Amino acid sequence: MAGAPRKWLILGICCISLFMVGLDTTIVNLALPSIQDDLDATPSGLQWTVDAYTVVLASLLMLSGSMADRFGRRRTFQTGLLLFSLGSLLCGLASDTGSLIAFRMVQAMGGAMLNPVAVSIIANTFTDLRERARAIGLWGAVAGVSIALGPVVGGALVDSTGWQAVFWVNLPVAALALVLTALFVPESKAPRPRRLDPLGQLLVIVALATLTFGIIEGPVRGWDSAPIIGCFTVAVAAAVSLVRYELRRVEPLLDVRFFLSPAFSGAIASAVCGFAALAGFLFLNALYLQDVKDFSPLHTGLLTLPMAAMTLVSSPLAGRIVGARGPRVPMVIAGAGTAVCGLLLTQVGADTPIWYLVVAYVAFGIGFGMLDAPLTYSAVSGMPRSQAGVAAAVTSTGRQVGAALGVAVLGSVSTARVHGPFSSGFPRASHLGWAIMAGCGLAIVTLGLLTTGARARRPAEPSPEPAPDQPAERVP
Repeated sequence: MAGAPRKWLILGICCISLFMVGLDTTIVNLALPSIQDDLDATPSGLQWTVDAYTVVLASLLMLSGSMADRFGRRRTFQTGLLLFSLGSLLCGLASDTGSLIAFRMVQAMGGAMLNPVAVSIIANTFTDLRERARAIGLWGAVAGVSIALGPVVGGALVDSTGWQAVFWVNLPVAALALVLTALFVPESKAPRPRRLDPLGQLLVIVALATLTFGIIEGPVRGWDSAPIIGCFTVAVAAAVSLVRYELRRVEPLLDVRFFLSPAFSGAIASAVCGFAALAGFLFLNALYLQDVKDFSPLHTGLLTLPMAAMTLVSSPLAGRIVGARGPRVPMVIAGAGTAVCGLLLTQVGADTPIWYLVVAYVAFGIGFGMLDAPLTYSAVSGMPRSQAGVAAAVTSTGRQVGAALGVAVLGSVSTARVHGPFSSGFPRASHLGWAIMAGCGLAIVTLGLLTTGARARRPAEPSPEPAPDQPAERVP
């Protein structure tokens, strides 16, 4: 087991990868109008630039967690860094929307091997529950900070260098993380990793891909068209088949029995709602500020500084509250801040004053900063430590499913309702999208109240373990 100083160094290395992936989650949104102009992208093409990444990421997270437990967490983590770097390099070289979307998928394959594996490394490095709570609190703080700083960094890079720079900025960070991982992170594996589940993995991919395709392409092809109805039908069939199939497996890819824990289920549902609100907010806000208010990418990024500042303050505070009092209070505050922001933005127009937008951004920054620490703590603390990779991957999958749905749903209901010139029609068309965001916040408040009490925090019961012996965790 690593000594105290080395444990915190390992946490720092994991946080570097988290910062890079979190930054990439939001930094790309500031580049969307520039990508639209340079590559002549359609609104659905812009949605796919974001969602091609999140759908692939969500589809592969559970597989990556299982592979890390089986083949080694450090090895999987390093492979993810290399793939993420390659995808970032190729994205900056893309000459059309199709190639950019394809390279974003390569980037996502690497990203899927980073955050859930890093959480697994942290969970198996910090075995003391109090220390683990502190470590996860810091992890959540870094997640909030990286996501909040994305618009500012993205705006500066697009203005000074071009949209390609939002991808190339990942390269030096990934190189540093690779070197530090090789030097200081020990290899570890689960004592008895679960078997791979190819059919379950295929069903996850089919369900997420067809659902997202139907939502994004519905406004273009027609909601009653055969391809869109077919997509939704396949998505439902794949989801139902996945649950029925996984319940019969002794070692499923997605252990449905974990969801018998109210705390775990509440955390996953809150992750979906919270990150749907975040992704939808970033997508709509970038279009509103640049295409309607005619602000530059840098000016757009600077306007989100109040949100970033509030996230910087509330993220570490959330970690402290979780460690001292549990996840309920920060989760309720997170939902309230999200709901207030959404309700305020339902009133925006082309001439909305800056001070009004700043008030909404501050509310969202407080809410989002409070979100990640209680989610991660609630989801991971009740899971078996030997399966930490899978448990963390389910949580990360919830985040990415939410992000994909946020861009697909809020983006589609807003852009499809634009009548006339985009700059004059978008503000009113976006009101329904902001109302959906407010609904996500209210859902988080409700889940926080219902699923974080003492009676709800019973541990999940995983599938039966067939192996009779359980050797100690392998950490050379």
